Amino acid sequence: MHQAERLGVILEELSSNGSVAVVDLCERLGVSAATVRRDLEQLEAQRLLTRTHGGAVAQMVSYELPLRYKSARRQEEKRRIGIEAATRVHDGSAIGLTGGTTTTEVARAIADRSLTVVTNAVNIASELAIRPNIKLVVTGGVARSESYELVGPIADEMLTGLHLDLVFIGTDGLTAATGLTTHHEIEAHTDRALMQRAARVVVVADGSKLGRVAFARICGIDEVHELITDADADAGELAAIGDAGLDTSVV
Repeated sequence: MHQAERLGVILEELSSNGSVAVVDLCERLGVSAATVRRDLEQLEAQRLLTRTHGGAVAQMVSYELPLRYKSARRQEEKRRIGIEAATRVHDGSAIGLTGGTTTTEVARAIADRSLTVVTNAVNIASELAIRPNIKLVVTGGVARSESYELVGPIADEMLTGLHLDLVFIGTDGLTAATGLTTHHEIEAHTDRALMQRAARVVVVADGSKLGRVAFARICGIDEVHELITDADADAGELAAIGDAGLDTSVV
């Protein structure tokens, strides 16, 4: 397991439990105690945790995994979702992309198309800006270091008056009962603003997101048209989402 993957696991454990123990991490990660301690030191230097005797504790109650560590997790599943999502896109379309690791894979899968792309994600914009076949429109707004997204009233206002054929939206949590959720309320508001500009909305989320509920609600599942996920998604939650009327594709 690469270091970025290990760091992601550690932060997810902190998010779930509030603390981690070196001995437990050694067993889960399959590395030595010295390696785990070095990983904890690096995360502490980034102020993402506080080390304790024999482990570490989270520095905040509501914890959002930074994008640079999310991107190391479930890469193959996200790549497959991105490829499948690209089949929904036709040359000449105007599409929107919110931020996130899975929507980034969608961006990579459509990079050779002739399209207009609207995004509030700085990392996606940096990948598509060099593509002469893509007309790239980037919102303004306040940058969130956790997700590389531009959010807030400036981003929302910039979207007014645009008309998109299709929007791909990422999410931190998705359930039939709660709908789409994310960690930050301002991000949720900007996601909704982008969705409202589109004729069709497709959620792209790897299976780990299904059954989770994050802090801020983006929308109900009745406000989106399709979910693309992977085969690791919880079967019961997938069934409930289907029963609620959302078209679902599993890759």
